[in-house]
Formats: sequence, structure tokens, C-alpha cells
Amino acid sequence: MQRRFPSRGIVLAPYRRIALVAVGLALLLAVAAATVFLTGRGEQHGAPASAPSPTHSSAPDTQEPAAETGPVARPPRISDPVEFAKQAAEMLWTYDTRTTGHDQQLAGMEAWLTKEGQYRDWDSVSAQMPDPLLWSRMADQMQHASATVTEAHFPAAFKQALAESPAEITKAYIYAVTVTVKQTIAWAKGGGGAEDRSITLAVQCRPSADCSLVAIAPRVAP
Repeated sequence: MQRRFPSRGIVLAPYRRIALVAVGLALLLAVAAATVFLTGRGEQHGAPASAPSPTHSSAPDTQEPAAETGPVARPPRISDPVEFAKQAAEMLWTYDTRTTGHDQQLAGMEAWLTKEGQYRDWDSVSAQMPDPLLWSRMADQMQHASATVTEAHFPAAFKQALAESPAEITKAYIYAVTVTVKQTIAWAKGGGGAEDRSITLAVQCRPSADCSLVAIAPRVAP
């Protein structure tokens, strides 16, 4: 049996850093303390019309797709946290060991992160990658995968925190978004399979700026 891209355990950021990710994400961490792992069984929950969204003073939301110009898709130039999280989730679960080395994959992933060092949690993102040895074994089998988003929404805990303290979002403009994808995996000699995966991402979308990835948060209540 060929080994698939592993469901890596989530590495939580230090409390000091998480505390800076505004009250919404801090509440998510408290709610999810007992379930700090990725789940492959995402439920379908549509984002309500009243879901929070960033306030933009000038730059329009261009909704550009991620540019496929390298081994890893480049971050899209969009300002909507849900749409950005969808593409970020697809990026995290899309790879091709036939054309991309371990270091290339990591570099491509890091390009999605915010440049604001006090908020970015690279450890939680890079923890999704197999180690170099496993990557090389996957490459021996020409393993590759693609991901398609099936649903995305703001978690209830985040919306509640935002409703209770709406001004808190303006400290860092960081939003929590839960995304469900279907990952399709293939390898040499016709091997393959598919599975559903869910992930909660912390996304930064400051007014008049493109969104960026902050961290991978624990699994939270929908």
C-alpha cells in the first residue's frame, strides 16, 4: 500500500502569539482545546448573509484566482477572507512530488503567510508537510494530489466573539474560516483515492490590502 500525504497533527502557536490574533481566534483556541487535530469529516454549513467581512475603504475585491506560475500556486490578490481561505486550503492539500521538491513546496507555502511577524505562525502551516524522507518516498511513487473546496464558513464561535466585541477585529483584521475540501490523490501504476478534509485557517485581510495566511487553527465547533 502506498503512503498518502499524511494528516499531520496541528502545532499550536505559543500563547503569546495566539493572544495577538485578536479575541475571535483566542476564543476558538479555548473552544477547541481538546480537538487540536485535523478531521476528514467536514459537515456542510453555509455562511449566513450576516457573516462578518472586512471593511474596505478603497481597493475593490478583484476575486482573482491563484496564479499557477510555479510548483505551488501563488497567493491570490483578493480581499475576501472566505474566498482567500478556500484557495489557501486548496494550496495546502495540492502537491506534485513528480515536479516539486520538498524545499520548493515549503517555500511556496510560506509565500502565502502574512509579513507581519507578530501574527504569522509558520510552524502551524509547515507542520502540514511530510518530512523530507517521506516526501522522497512519495516522489519515488510519483505521488500527486489536488483539492477542490466543497464548503467554507465562519465558525460560530468566531461570529459570536465578533458580535460581542466588534471592535476587536480592527486590531489585526484576522478572521477564522473553516474550509472543507475533497482531496484526490494518485500515484504510480494507476493507484489513487479521494477523501474529505476540513481545516480552520486564520486569515488576515486588512482594509485596502490583499489577504494573507496567518495560521492553521485547531478544529472548532461549526
